[in-house]
Amino acid sequence: MILAALLGMSLYWHLPILIVLISLVYSGTRYDAWPAILAEAFRWGLRMAGFLLVIVLALFVLSRMI
Repeated sequence: MILAALLGMSLYWHLPILIVLISLVYSGTRYDAWPAILAEAFRWGLRMAGFLLVIVLALFVLSRMI
């Protein structure tokens, strides 16, 4: 995190990478075959990205109202 701050990189650039990795690990613990792991990882990643998008939109609307 300190290195990212020194290089001028935002911490939020790591969120897509984290979503992909976490969804792969989550799916790998539930399924044994690669096609099933990748399909569930894709679905889970979409759900997480949608959830984060809803939070960002809610915070944006609240910041404009205040």
